Amino acid sequence: MDDQTRIELEAAAFRRLLAHLQTRTDVQNIDLMNLAGFCRNCLSKWYRAAADEKGVAVSDAEAREHVYGMPYDEWKAKHQREATAEQKAAFLQANAH
Repeated sequence: MDDQTRIELEAAAFRRLLAHLQTRTDVQNIDLMNLAGFCRNCLSKWYRAAADEKGVAVSDAEAREHVYGMPYDEWKAKHQREATAEQKAAFLQANAH
């Protein structure tokens, strides 16, 4: 496989991941962190870092909006719930190195 095809496939997979996460608003970031070790905020930071590496100016807010599909504050108001005691305990256990 040539590099251009690989890049296009990776980009398509990333777009599909974003679309999936944007429709699965029932899945909270803490759930993602507990199960996979990353969340939507991580993706937005990686996106911004990739832009920085290319010399493209992308703010944190712009990166989050790209990942969330809407402004972050709007997503939080519509979809974010308070983490349960179980979610918090799982997060602390997973991150207790």
